[in-house]
Amino acid sequence: MAELEAATVAYQAAVTPEAVAILKARGIERAEATGFRLGVVADPFPGHEKFRGFLSIPYLDHTGHPLSMRFRCLQEHVHRDFGHGKYMSLKDEPARVFNIGAIHRADDELHIAEGEFDSMILNKVGMPAIAIPGAQGWSSHHRRMVAGFSKVYVWGDPDEAGSEFIGKVTRAVRNAVGVRLLKADGDVTELYLKGGVAALRARKRGE
Repeated sequence: MAELEAATVAYQAAVTPEAVAILKARGIERAEATGFRLGVVADPFPGHEKFRGFLSIPYLDHTGHPLSMRFRCLQEHVHRDFGHGKYMSLKDEPARVFNIGAIHRADDELHIAEGEFDSMILNKVGMPAIAIPGAQGWSSHHRRMVAGFSKVYVWGDPDEAGSEFIGKVTRAVRNAVGVRLLKADGDVTELYLKGGVAALRARKRGE
């Protein structure tokens, strides 16, 4: 893990104005970027070469140390035409839950989002949230991680995959309830950008 920590520190120090602008456009300000230790792969560590120029998203333990890392392309292009996905993980890296520290910080309510950025936004507005990247990412063993909360709110995107995600989690987790976003809302991040924290709280209440 020492090398992953070193990579995280190096990538944090290489954040570019372009990356800052992209993050800010998604509602991620300096405080969130610093807290989640986001960075840019300027000088890739061994094994990270194909992620040069990508945003680095470390998966931190509850003390803030990286356990793994995902990468997001910062270019607005058809990613497949350039031989990569929008989001990419290291080869053979096991699937992990993003922001497990929220489980330790939350009181009696926890939120589950589909993506890392949506989780960051929910945490920003005072809703402790983990993320299960991708609608297919939920596994039965995740249920143990969220046991003990009086209420678990599941935020799925307003599409078929999002509905499937909500269904999977609410069937597996007692006291879990789905938060239904409308097509006009977009995902959590888009709704926040349109209506701020008030819009998110309204959807949480089912309004």
